[in-house]
Amino acid sequence: MRVLVIVAHPNLENSRVNSRWVKELKMHQHSRWVTIHNLYKEYPDFRIDVEREQALLMGHDRIVFQFPLQWYSTPALLKQWQDDVLTYGWAYGTNGNKLHGKELIIAFSAGGSVDAYQANGFNQFTIDEFLRPLQQVAKLTGLKLLPYFRFHGAFQVNEEQLELSAKYYAQYVFHQSN
Repeated sequence: MRVLVIVAHPNLENSRVNSRWVKELKMHQHSRWVTIHNLYKEYPDFRIDVEREQALLMGHDRIVFQFPLQWYSTPALLKQWQDDVLTYGWAYGTNGNKLHGKELIIAFSAGGSVDAYQANGFNQFTIDEFLRPLQQVAKLTGLKLLPYFRFHGAFQVNEEQLELSAKYYAQYVFHQSN
């Protein structure tokens, strides 16, 4: 199975969790089976090469959106990427079936605790409610949405927790059964 990990972190080099996840994936990656694609490195000007991105998607069976949850959503470039790349007639709509049957993993880090993302918690809504737009993207484009990989408490993470999450993340990305 070929895996495309789309990393969307506007400041990856200063991120403890997301940068550690990328480092772990690189340690385990089999170069012809895994592509780690850093959107902010590739497109600092937000000018996305749509044909290149669509070709990357076509060449992979599993797609991972890896990002920090920011203001209850994805970072801006991942949203721009969706707007530009997932076009009518290609990803959805008439003849828009290019992603049908491929798998999607949403892998995110959040600063708040699990308890903060509950109806009665600090953020007043669940993670599922915040991620509904990505759930609908999967449905509309025919992607099979796999369970999320999530990390809560990114602001308070200790080294042991960070290392464990990185190991679990790599295992999940590479071995999650369909």
